[in-house]
Amino acid sequence: MTAAREPAQARAALREEVLEFLYEEAALVDAGRLEEWLGLLTDDVQYRMPLRLTRERGSPTDVTREMQYFWDDRATLELRVRRLRTDFAWAEDPPSRTRHFISNVRVAPGATPDEVYVRSYVLIYRNRGDGPQAELLSGERHDILRREAGGWKLARREFIVDQATLGTQNLSFLV
Repeated sequence: MTAAREPAQARAALREEVLEFLYEEAALVDAGRLEEWLGLLTDDVQYRMPLRLTRERGSPTDVTREMQYFWDDRATLELRVRRLRTDFAWAEDPPSRTRHFISNVRVAPGATPDEVYVRSYVLIYRNRGDGPQAELLSGERHDILRREAGGWKLARREFIVDQATLGTQNLSFLV
């Protein structure tokens, strides 16, 4: 094997590991196995969704991080999951049916050797109750995955939604 092929094969193997992590994570969320999903998070996880703004062409950015739909850490994510299991989670009674479609995954080296930076596009389909109505939420995720105890864990997620005005009734589901 040539030295030039080894880095390409290593990158392909890393990308495959990251894809498997993202697919497994989405499967756990969509199946409602949220306690298991929590096991995929680092203790110092940051999980946030900044606001998308409508700006004139030429503006430096159309995302503000001064306001967020949510900015969670490990403790607040655990609280969200526990609350969903109570009788007080009215926004999720009956529970949402979600499907996370992940595409355009790009993997780059992270800030440390045990981290990778992952950008991906996500389309989330959501349906509740017996009606045919469905909600769609699309955007780009910026993740940092960290290798801990031989596996990948989510250390940071920023979901940049495509819509400036959300078409969903609430954000009681995970992005």
